[in-house]
Amino acid sequence: MNPQLVSPDAAFQQTYTEALREFHAENRNLEQDVIILSRDFAGYVRHLEKQSTDERREGLVPETYYWLVDDSVYIGRVSVRHTLNNRLMQFGGHIGYEIRPTKRRMGYGKRILQLGLAKARLLGITRALVTCDDDNIGSAKIIEANGGILENTVLLNHRAVATRRYWIDVVG
Repeated sequence: MNPQLVSPDAAFQQTYTEALREFHAENRNLEQDVIILSRDFAGYVRHLEKQSTDERREGLVPETYYWLVDDSVYIGRVSVRHTLNNRLMQFGGHIGYEIRPTKRRMGYGKRILQLGLAKARLLGITRALVTCDDDNIGSAKIIEANGGILENTVLLNHRAVATRRYWIDVVG
């Protein structure tokens, strides 16, 4: 196992699509259509790259995406938000990540957050907010293993599950 973060790349289309089908089987990431993505995967990659600039949708903060790959196989993604807005202060935080279902419980979650924190540090973020659902014990353990200190658990109006809010010091 030698997982590495890479910029999104059309070279991973096949394993990304396989992972997306795994997420769909869990009723997750349903906003991404496999057929539509397959028609213009390079365009999708360009869309992700554009999110780190000011040319994104209004109301969103710049966000850089990275993919975790191991032996040329897409394992998951981490996104690092350059700043926080009011919504992200409550839910989402600086870093979001996910591991494809067939690759969970193999240490990839801990590694992807660790690598994401290093990318946040490069952006000048010294204290990162990372959130997870209160019932997502696996994610809570990943965040805590990376130094996360629970600030609070909040029940937001638009969500059925409470959100755990953790802070992680990312200074050198």
